[in-house]
Amino acid sequence: MGNKENNKNSGKDNKNAKEEKREEQEKRQEKEKHKDERIEETGQITLDENEKHHKIHLITIIGEIEGHDNLSSSSKTTKYEHVLPQLAAIEDSKEIDGVLILLNTMGGDVEAGLAIAEMIASISKPTVSLVLGGSHSIGVPIAVSTDYSYIVPTGTMVIHPVRLTGMVIGVQQTFDYFRQIQNRITGFVCEHCRISKSRIEELMMETGVLTKDVGTILVGQEAVEEGIICEVGGIKDAVSMLHDMIDKRKTDTK
Repeated sequence: MGNKENNKNSGKDNKNAKEEKREEQEKRQEKEKHKDERIEETGQITLDENEKHHKIHLITIIGEIEGHDNLSSSSKTTKYEHVLPQLAAIEDSKEIDGVLILLNTMGGDVEAGLAIAEMIASISKPTVSLVLGGSHSIGVPIAVSTDYSYIVPTGTMVIHPVRLTGMVIGVQQTFDYFRQIQNRITGFVCEHCRISKSRIEELMMETGVLTKDVGTILVGQEAVEEGIICEVGGIKDAVSMLHDMIDKRKTDTK
């Protein structure tokens, strides 16, 4: 009788173990599915499977930064009305430890880009940016808005004056408005990196670099040498730096 009872209990234990394993697999699959859907819909994900148990929120700034007007459905866009609430939620969350910003953008709407940059700059948690393919035009303020910035060796940054599409009224008020926008951009960039206002304006007005246009293309190390980006590096460097910054913040707050 004793052996039969033991075998019966052993069978139950095996059955329970299999059920627990199946439930664990289903939860893991559901979690992966949720992550995939989130990446597809918003280009965002929370990285939480590292050995330090830090929760890092990843935000991608991809394609053209969309402002108040909707761009065509065939364009890759970053919608600021998606990014701004998420940044606010990150600041309010006790779960998120840091933010990683990946950039591969051609620029876009000036007001939307500056709004995103200001939000990132005002976050109290550690932030790191990584410029991949490029961070052009209004992407420059976003790239420098973080606590530390990286650019891959082949990454590019295009520095050029403000451009507005549509009809422009050729009166003094219009030119003053252009100048105000330009000053807002250069002021923000200079406040968040090491480049001087005179130097960035010089790069903007360069005539010998861009074909049929004014401005400058900086590639990888050149962006670092100009004082715009902190360091040349890749995803390994950006994530490692963010973990170190999170550790330091947790130590300082104890």
